[in-house]
Amino acid sequence: MPKQKGQSTDYEIPNGLDAVDLEILRLLETNARLTIKEIADKVHLSTSPVHERIKKLEQTGVIQQYVTLLNAAKINKGLWVICYVSLKQHNKNAGLKFIKAIQAMPEVKECYSISGEFDFMLKVAVKNMEDYYDFHVNQLSEAENIGHVQSVFVMGIVKQTHTLLS
Repeated sequence: MPKQKGQSTDYEIPNGLDAVDLEILRLLETNARLTIKEIADKVHLSTSPVHERIKKLEQTGVIQQYVTLLNAAKINKGLWVICYVSLKQHNKNAGLKFIKAIQAMPEVKECYSISGEFDFMLKVAVKNMEDYYDFHVNQLSEAENIGHVQSVFVMGIVKQTHTLLS
């Protein structure tokens, strides 16, 4: 795949996307509130082709959704916990039951299936240690097939980004 010119990264252009698509995506990753006109001005196109490109990026699933990033501490979700979870049984049915249970837990903000000593890594946001204890004892530990949970408490965030192209 050809590399995009003029960029500081070694990012390769995926099939079906061109340099203009990637620039539109970069702009939206940075500020999803940009208007079509503002994006068009920055990529040196008129509004119609930019609008069509964005619609195509949405329809093909390249753009999954638009979100607002909140300051967790200002909405009483200031304690972040990384939970490593291993399951007792490692079969498809057991894994699917665990995933279904995790998807129903609003405290779990992200869940990754991982390799190594543990099967899953959860990113959990709660108000404080008391709320995490309640979550751990009354929800997570009650999920079927839990083998072992190791909790790591985030003491500070050194880097946090949502961008994939920057």
